[in-house]
Amino acid sequence: MSINSPAHAAVPERGMPVAQSGQGTASGYEAVHVSREFRTLRRRYISFAKPAIVLFLGWYFLYVIVAAFAPGFMRIRVLGEVNVGLCFGALQFAVVFAITMAYRRWARKSLDPLSERLRHRLETGRRQ
Repeated sequence: MSINSPAHAAVPERGMPVAQSGQGTASGYEAVHVSREFRTLRRRYISFAKPAIVLFLGWYFLYVIVAAFAPGFMRIRVLGEVNVGLCFGALQFAVVFAITMAYRRWARKSLDPLSERLRHRLETGRRQ
């Protein structure tokens, strides 16, 4: 079977027909992919991911820019031999940990119930 055959066609979104497999029906994965629940799941994920990515990259680039253009500021000692640069570097890990914990909690509440329903539907072969 060629990769350009209808069974391997890209699954379009928003009201376009689903690619049909050799038996004349869409596969379970294709049916889930075009379902309203799957689009809702993706939209919910993106509603968390985009702000989290912007937050982290903003914080990271602030660190890089300050390190590049204000090295004197980064050398200021905070406590003993610990300087502002080391604090900023350690805070990178803290921000990643905080985002991870926030995502874990948020996903458990917002994504897991919907993804569980989709998984169950896919495993049982039930269509929408």
